[in-house]
Amino acid sequence: MELISVSMTKQKMKIMLVNPPNCGKSIPEEEYGITSLKQLFKGEPFNLEVLAGPLHGHEVMIFDLKCESEEAFWTAFDAFAPDVVGLTAVTCEANTVIRIACKIKEKSNPVVIIGGNHATYDPAYFNRAEFDYIVIGLGKKSFSELISRLEEGKKGAGIAGVAQTSPGKLLAYVTRNYDETDLMDDIPPRYDLVAKYRSQYFLEQLGLTMGFVITAYGCTHKCSFCTIPGMTGGKYLNHSIDAVIRDIQLLGDISFIRMVDANTFGNTSLSLDLYKKIMQSGIEKRFFADVRADTIVKHPALMKKWKEAGLYAVVVGFEDFQDARLAAYNKKYQGHVINEAIKILHELGIVIVGDFIASPEYEESDFEKLESFIVANKIEIPVISVLTPIPGTPLYRKMEQNIIISDLDYYTFTNAVTATKMPEDLFYRTFADLVKRLHDKPHRPQ
Repeated sequence: MELISVSMTKQKMKIMLVNPPNCGKSIPEEEYGITSLKQLFKGEPFNLEVLAGPLHGHEVMIFDLKCESEEAFWTAFDAFAPDVVGLTAVTCEANTVIRIACKIKEKSNPVVIIGGNHATYDPAYFNRAEFDYIVIGLGKKSFSELISRLEEGKKGAGIAGVAQTSPGKLLAYVTRNYDETDLMDDIPPRYDLVAKYRSQYFLEQLGLTMGFVITAYGCTHKCSFCTIPGMTGGKYLNHSIDAVIRDIQLLGDISFIRMVDANTFGNTSLSLDLYKKIMQSGIEKRFFADVRADTIVKHPALMKKWKEAGLYAVVVGFEDFQDARLAAYNKKYQGHVINEAIKILHELGIVIVGDFIASPEYEESDFEKLESFIVANKIEIPVISVLTPIPGTPLYRKMEQNIIISDLDYYTFTNAVTATKMPEDLFYRTFADLVKRLHDKPHRPQ
């Protein structure tokens, strides 16, 4: 009788998942009129598509505020009248989602849940009245467990990886011990929920519309600035080959696939098997992957095979090319590995999207050396960020005493939140001029 009673109390819910708008503040723009450094992030809200997958029996909407106006959002909110609102945020979006959550609570009283990058590394930041629950870390399974509890009219307290807010008190929750079951890879992402936005998920640098396919979560490496390892408790969890193939095929005629994995090919045997399955399946796509420089150097034959399978471009987190700084970032390899990786990629004809970090400690000569390195090595798409200590990372703990800007709106990777060694205006103008020159270089891919 108890089981029948519980099932009868379950109710279909309206669940609205919200991708926050482009936000964040810019010191170069506010103080010096430099607008060229402000970055706009308009990637697919893939984490929300993944979260939506297991929510069977409920009415689910994804609203992307990076593609639509806030006015349109409130119109949609009123019309949909959600029972649950799920928000996600990286650090520079944290204050914006708090503002949105506050207005949601003023308009009606749905259950408001926050998750994502900043909620994982600094959950206490969201321990306030605007939110009911905080999902910490990889949330596909824990979020679906929370929804199941709410569906039965129960509270979500005690679910591993989920904190019930308690404003004014210390936040208490059970840490989740992640494993492959958290991937729920028998359940695909809800690509259909962002179909109306698909044409807007456009990678300007490569001139391509793309779709995302998850191949793994987490990372076993521990770069000091990175927030990815904490999402899975430092574990590296691989999706099954069948799940990856399924998701590629679900994207239909989208020809360019972003493989979501901070350490693509980190599991070399699985990567080889996936390559074989793609070739056997006759899949003809172009792939874009994040690959470590040392992985490229250790496994050039695997890179060659993936080139045959359609690997078009890779993001490589070079960060720097000098051994001392690489050691400070805990990259676990030296500069000569970067040079070898670049050589291999050029020989294979794979486009390089090279990530570099400009430290607030930079002098003019450091910018000059960075430019010389990028130009000499023909890095097709260089991306340069300002070193930013994100709360919760080892870098933050190391730099915390030197931080002069605590407003998270400035944590956009284009602002120095610690004092610059150069005069601040000269730092930003030198940085902006370098970015412009590199953008205008003729070696960019066609």
